[in-house]
Amino acid sequence: MTSLSITSSSKELTRFTRFLAVGALGTTLDFGILTLLKLAGLPTLVANSVSFTAGLLNNFTLNRLWTFGDAIHSNWKKQLTQYAVVSLIGLTLNDFIVVSLETAMGAWLGQPEWGYLPAKVIATGVVVFWNYFANRAWTFRNHPRENHGDTKTRRKD
Repeated sequence: MTSLSITSSSKELTRFTRFLAVGALGTTLDFGILTLLKLAGLPTLVANSVSFTAGLLNNFTLNRLWTFGDAIHSNWKKQLTQYAVVSLIGLTLNDFIVVSLETAMGAWLGQPEWGYLPAKVIATGVVVFWNYFANRAWTFRNHPRENHGDTKTRRKD
């Protein structure tokens, strides 16, 4: 029994590490697009929503195939919908934190026009935990094989 829980813990740590790696890539994409859109003159809420969505699509694809590959089932549309719901809640949290802290962070930096960046760092730190645990419990939980004749639906690590 002890080796089973150690194996499970090790597998969960691997998943979380992969989730963080995928998230780092998505965050880089998110921050890059956010900065470009802000430099182009878009309002923070619009720029943040667009950049977050680009990161979401990147992260869904990589998390589905790599992080939670053992929880893939044939109904990818259902998984994408679940991932989108979790991410929309994450986006709402992210937007709320960024917009709420932008002015204070800008004053703290002495550069009001750059206040969105430290606010985004704080928002990202909060939302990453929401996204992992909600997706692990709902979107990418291990469930009975739904292969519908497809024997290659789930990958073994």
